[in-house]
Amino acid sequence: MSMENGNRKVRVLECIRQGLIGGGESHLLVLVANLDKEKYYPVVLSFTDGPMIDKLKAEGIETHIIETNKAFDVFVWSKIKAFLKIHQIDVIHAHGSRANSNLIWAAKALKIPVVYTIHGWSFHQDQSKVVRGLRVFGEGILTKYSSRNISVSESNKATGKRYLKNFESIVVNNGIDQKRFNPDNRFKDIRAELGLPKDKILLLFLARFTSHKQPLTLLEAFENVVKKNNNIHLLLVGEGDEKAAGELFVKEKQLENSVTFSSFRLDVPDVIANADIYILPSLWEGLPIGLLEAMAMGKSVIATNVDGSKDVIKDGENGLLVETDGLIRNLEEKILLLSQNKELRNKLEAGAIKTVNEKYEAVGMTRKIERVYDELVNN
Repeated sequence: MSMENGNRKVRVLECIRQGLIGGGESHLLVLVANLDKEKYYPVVLSFTDGPMIDKLKAEGIETHIIETNKAFDVFVWSKIKAFLKIHQIDVIHAHGSRANSNLIWAAKALKIPVVYTIHGWSFHQDQSKVVRGLRVFGEGILTKYSSRNISVSESNKATGKRYLKNFESIVVNNGIDQKRFNPDNRFKDIRAELGLPKDKILLLFLARFTSHKQPLTLLEAFENVVKKNNNIHLLLVGEGDEKAAGELFVKEKQLENSVTFSSFRLDVPDVIANADIYILPSLWEGLPIGLLEAMAMGKSVIATNVDGSKDVIKDGENGLLVETDGLIRNLEEKILLLSQNKELRNKLEAGAIKTVNEKYEAVGMTRKIERVYDELVNN
């Protein structure tokens, strides 16, 4: 299909695993918002419902759900094939392995090109050898049969080359909506809303409560820190299967006056604006959008030295990096250092804003992705 074929817009299917908003979902929202609507007609497909779906519908974006929580779910493949035909999709953009695993068969059957953005590999070092081997095998299939692979960071690409035979990709860094994530904007008083102390250093964890984000490890480190510096408070925002364990830990350790939990929120800029330090203790990443959003808002950040995060952060210049080995001790050390050193926080905040302004801008990211679409639909 050629874009010059009449005045018909290119129908792009943006597909993702879930309707909850995490890094990949935030990327999709920014991408859809910045697509050239004179040229492209985006259709979004998610495999679960959630706040992202509501937000897209409110913005007038055509959005659909085909329910599944499984990767390579053969029982939905025929539904997806029918969906692609009905909606006359010209190019598919799969965000993450779960989405791509359920699209690739139908796309190949219908000869529709697939762009696969790897927001973070499904294999990682803390898995068993068997599980990691299966994940590597699956990613090998997905990257081989996708028309174009996009890595969101250079380290994300390097990991693919290290594990996958003949892996090729282009690198397109995630971009941030710098109008929305702008420290000069006016923001709500989230501290007052949630009953947080106004005069304490506020640490923020804003992510899914899953093992790879390490919220329980952060809580253990915080328990040690607050014994040495009680001028801090921890806010954890999000949902996930480790949240109940986190809440139980706080109760058992009698940390209720120093830790606050909040459900997932759509007013992310307001939440970040009220924090002093953003912490992302992940075991792996692709290129963490939450980290970039916090940096765009001029926050000092602490993150693990893993794919994606290490591409963004120069330790001591625009943030602090910690190793995943001995993570509790490493987090404790850096939280103490940063919470007690305003001069260092100021330095890192200035470096963070400069980094995002120079390298991680949403419109530039979108134009690069549009060029990939153009190349595929005009072949």
